[in-house]
Amino acid sequence: MNCIVIDDEPMAHQVLEHYIDQTPGLRHLASFRNAIEAFEYLGQHQVDLLFLDIEMPLINGLHFLKALTTRPKTIFTTAYKQYAFESYELEAVDYLLKPFSYERFTKAVSKAGLWSGPAEDDQINHLLIKDGQSLLKLKQQDIIYVEGCKDYVKVFTKDKFYLVYQTLKGILEQLSSAYFVQAHRSYIVNKNYVERIVENKLIIGDQSFIPIGPLYKKDLLEAMKR
Repeated sequence: MNCIVIDDEPMAHQVLEHYIDQTPGLRHLASFRNAIEAFEYLGQHQVDLLFLDIEMPLINGLHFLKALTTRPKTIFTTAYKQYAFESYELEAVDYLLKPFSYERFTKAVSKAGLWSGPAEDDQINHLLIKDGQSLLKLKQQDIIYVEGCKDYVKVFTKDKFYLVYQTLKGILEQLSSAYFVQAHRSYIVNKNYVERIVENKLIIGDQSFIPIGPLYKKDLLEAMKR
């Protein structure tokens, strides 16, 4: 499935291009910072799927899509909720609110009807996070635990921790249940690093104590058996 990205944010390009590269059956042809450049490209190339932002300079994504005589299947990628209804009037495949996880991305792609989703062995095994002005791929098996701090999370590895502007729920959606389980409203832990469970605490590899919330204890104990 040939696809292009149209978004004025460089970070959005990095995220989408990474997700596309991780997805069997998707082929990234090009990325554009505005719709005018993309319009010329579409006149000369066969494109099956657009990842299209809405709030952009020169012309917004909705007006751009309306102007196309032949419309590729389109997934809107935006930080604004208010355009959702209008996007579906244009028969958009899906409407992704930034920031979105890889799992949510693949669900949107599967709705295009041109791709059935990745095989189990092809599922992403990395967590993509912003580190300064760049994106960093962390191997999920190297993450020991994640601590939620309001609108931020701390992602702990053996060597350091990363402060990431995202909710704990958003991070959990990106993590594999084969490794991770939520132990507390503020903590997600990698099961492979749990050494002991003492009353309402987990003792993990670096001898840190992770509290176990009463609402999570049953599911945690079940997950530890698997």
